[in-house]
Amino acid sequence: MSETVINTNELGEKIVRVLKTIYDPEIPVDIYELGLIYDVFVNEDYDVKILMTLTSPNCPVAESLPQEVQEKVKSLDAVNDVEMELTFDPPWSQDLMSEEAKLELGML
Repeated sequence: MSETVINTNELGEKIVRVLKTIYDPEIPVDIYELGLIYDVFVNEDYDVKILMTLTSPNCPVAESLPQEVQEKVKSLDAVNDVEMELTFDPPWSQDLMSEEAKLELGML
């Protein structure tokens, strides 16, 4: 039986779809459109590394949000392992939000 080969780009798209189901509790926009995800890396072993930030270092979900991201991404079948890296460099600003997010929040 041959093992199903998953293209890392496809997996990246699945990860983005999962990220779009996670919301910042204070803002009715998902964390991806909000610009909190800086980068998603997938290697050939299907190990995933996610570089993310929070709206502020004192964010009330500083502990739980990265954990939720890690658990949800790890629940994807093809994902082997997930490493989370939290950064505040560059600090999050409204400029990082997608047009969709700005529209949703009445900023456009």
